[in-house]
Amino acid sequence: MRAVIQRVSRAAVRVGEETVGEIGRGILVLLGVSVEDTEDDALYLADKTLNLRIFEDEDGKMNLSLVDIDGELLVVSQFTLYGDARKGRRPSFIKAAAPERANELYLHFAKKAAGSLRKVETGQFRAMMDVELVNDGPVTILLDSSKGF
Repeated sequence: MRAVIQRVSRAAVRVGEETVGEIGRGILVLLGVSVEDTEDDALYLADKTLNLRIFEDEDGKMNLSLVDIDGELLVVSQFTLYGDARKGRRPSFIKAAAPERANELYLHFAKKAAGSLRKVETGQFRAMMDVELVNDGPVTILLDSSKGF
């Protein structure tokens, strides 16, 4: 499972004209699920995301987590995180999980996070979405449950 973690001052996701998820200060997660992922991968990445110390403390150091600041979380599915463009010009997505399994693990991630935060919003799985964010910092971190990077 892969995640692009972006510290935001606000973020929203829309499907057509409808806003389906919106947060204030917190983290926007773009989440990709691979064919090899399990519930353990979802739990690992959710825990890592919630406790990643990327928010500044009173001394201006990144020492606080999303939980510490009582921040909000927006999770958006993004199978293209498993796009492999090493050969040719068209990415291959064979390592991305099948939609049913990907949705199951995506929701597992969100449910785990919702147990620790007051606000967790999601995008709409398999929909064409417009994601809008104000990246605070900017701070962007890549996470991979297989610890490949």
